[in-house]
Amino acid sequence: MSITGTLIIQMIVFLILVGFTMKFVWPPIAAALDERARKIADGLAAADKAKAELAAADKRVEQELAQSRNQTATLLADAERRAQAIVEEAKARATEEGAKIVAAARVEAEQQTVKAREALREQVAALAVKGAEQILRKEVNPSVHAELLSRLQTEL
Repeated sequence: MSITGTLIIQMIVFLILVGFTMKFVWPPIAAALDERARKIADGLAAADKAKAELAAADKRVEQELAQSRNQTATLLADAERRAQAIVEEAKARATEEGAKIVAAARVEAEQQTVKAREALREQVAALAVKGAEQILRKEVNPSVHAELLSRLQTEL
């Protein structure tokens, strides 16, 4: 056989191989490549969607954190105001109680002073009566002396 015949036969075999490959081998390979490309595109789309959802979730988390910080700050401020009010109220009550105690002590001291003065008057009157009795033993009218001594007692 000559080189031309071999070359023609090789070309025919090559064309048969190309035809067989195009008809039976190429469609499954192309379908697998298309399926793989579709899966990759779906995966990228899902990744983009997940990324957007993550960004939205982060935004919601930040909003919730900011809201909880604001609520916490508000609660702390309210608690501080309440504590201050309770302290002020306790101070006012303590001042009021102190004033009541001081007033009661003053009244009691005044009463004791009055009692002491009365007791002192009675003692002075008794001493005056004793002194007058010793000086005026000779006088007979005790009612006049009692009247004079009672006036003396009220004057003291």
